[in-house]
Amino acid sequence: MLVNNFLLYLKESCLRWITGLVYNNNYIVIYSSRNDFYKLLRFLQLHTVFQMKSLMDVFAVDYPSRLDRFEINYNLLSLRFNFRVLVKTFTSEIKPIQSVSFLYNSALWLEREIWDLFGVYFLNHADLRRILTDYGFEGFPFRKDFPLSGYVELRYDDSEKRLVMEPIELTQEFRHFDFRSPWEIKN
Repeated sequence: MLVNNFLLYLKESCLRWITGLVYNNNYIVIYSSRNDFYKLLRFLQLHTVFQMKSLMDVFAVDYPSRLDRFEINYNLLSLRFNFRVLVKTFTSEIKPIQSVSFLYNSALWLEREIWDLFGVYFLNHADLRRILTDYGFEGFPFRKDFPLSGYVELRYDDSEKRLVMEPIELTQEFRHFDFRSPWEIKN
């Protein structure tokens, strides 16, 4: 019954900020545009019907084939009603997204992690810098187009008695791949 009230009130009060709404297994997923999601999160946090006071998680997903390739997900919790809502928005590597760290303190580290690993820039973030990779690290390792081996190799050089960082040379000979199954019947 509580979920139905949430859904009805969402449709009545903030439909202008919602581009899609999915309800599945007692869980609401709200899709919002990059320009409107901050207003939606603020509404969900402050309104007495929802009281989404806790931001449990912020995570990103990379879809390189899409125009707005990064899906940013905000997992909200209402402690009063013991209910969760997932708010999704989309952006690209050149379009910044509004930071929610002023609404939820827990977003500070989570947004830094997304910046470090995906390269999504958050506007008005208080401390947007690398958190898991080194300061000299090039690229963003969780992007689908980042090479699995990375760009540099770190090894110990016995002759110099120190660590040496060298660029990786990815050489591969031409190979012909035969995609037919060996178990198929040949005609």
